[in-house]
Amino acid sequence: MPRASSTDRPAPRPAGRIGPGIVTGAADDDPSGIATYSQAGAQAGFGLLWTVVLTWPLMVAVQSVSARIGRVTGRGLAANLCRVFPRPLVLLAVALLFVANTVNIGADLSAMGAAVNMLLPWDRHGYTLGFAAVSLLAIVFVPYSRYVGFLKWLTFSLLAYAGIVFTVRLDWAAVATGSLVPAFDLDGRTLMLVVAVLGTTIAPYLFFWQTSQEVEDEEADPGAAPLIVSSDHAGREIARINRETAVGMAVSNLVAFFIMLTTAATLHAAGITDIQSTEQAAAALRPIAGEATFLLFSLGIVGTGMLAVPVLAGSAAYAFGEVLGWTTGLENRPRDALPFYAIIAAAIGIGLAVDYLALDPIKALVWSAVLNGVIVVPFIAAIMVVASRRDIMVAFVASWWQRVLGWFTFAVMGAASVAMFVLM
Repeated sequence: MPRASSTDRPAPRPAGRIGPGIVTGAADDDPSGIATYSQAGAQAGFGLLWTVVLTWPLMVAVQSVSARIGRVTGRGLAANLCRVFPRPLVLLAVALLFVANTVNIGADLSAMGAAVNMLLPWDRHGYTLGFAAVSLLAIVFVPYSRYVGFLKWLTFSLLAYAGIVFTVRLDWAAVATGSLVPAFDLDGRTLMLVVAVLGTTIAPYLFFWQTSQEVEDEEADPGAAPLIVSSDHAGREIARINRETAVGMAVSNLVAFFIMLTTAATLHAAGITDIQSTEQAAAALRPIAGEATFLLFSLGIVGTGMLAVPVLAGSAAYAFGEVLGWTTGLENRPRDALPFYAIIAAAIGIGLAVDYLALDPIKALVWSAVLNGVIVVPFIAAIMVVASRRDIMVAFVASWWQRVLGWFTFAVMGAASVAMFVLM
């Protein structure tokens, strides 16, 4: 893969960057995640809390393996997949990633428009179009390392969901059971929701993103090199990746846990078991935020959406660029990486079409999570194969715990997807 050029753009100092593992964790709680966790809490009460407890070690394993691949080889995930699998097959997989990401982008943008429309009634489609334009302009003209530094503060509004612990009387025995005992109804509707929760938490675009960001961080540091070239600081770098990923995913899943807990304790308890609108999803915050409910919900949706759209569009662009040999990197100016930015623009542009489908934003978000939950299965298998190859990873193949948890993730998500199709 061509190394990202820093022409006309000074490379940021790695020490000043927010780590890829932290950014990836923050981007995981995008509007699709908020909607899916809200629907899970409303539909199943405390019964599916175990899904976000289970997925923490699984996503730590798969994400840390993805990051390790990038830091060890100095290449993105798609470039490494081409070293193991036929290029046409990888290109097909990348095309599926692009489709899933554009659907997710469209659903996220639509939800952002709907969230703001609750505060300032005007034209939801107009707001959506505005967010698409702002996202694209920011991606193209603002280095992502600076862009993310502002947006991460908006995502902190999601921590408001933790306030449910102090405002609503909870059945802690039921919460503990729902958190620790995997149980669910064996019907198509429930299994679709389980797949959606798994798919929005462990999504393929996050694999490509974190791998590529590790590569960009290494390239931005004049004193760094891929670990297969220079292993002087290998122990420190591997430990950093594991630590950063564990923290980022823990924060992501903690937010997911409280979103599910909040909607279970409010909407489900009130007999609302199917969220039909953005307003209903926001209503879960009313015991916490009172009259500021819509403001708090909108901040969370907009902040996470603005953070996630570059990750979704960028991960597809990285993947295509690596397979086709383009110059890639969000620190490049458009003229230095035109095809790369063209894919980003196409993903956002095509994604806008989702806003004009006859779907409420909440339904679109949940369906995008289901799509991710299905296509992620072969990606997990491919990643684990690459990470176990000594001809690629030399002495830095995935550790035993990463291999065990990685293949267990493949088995769990594969079984859930198959069961969903059988029972639907």
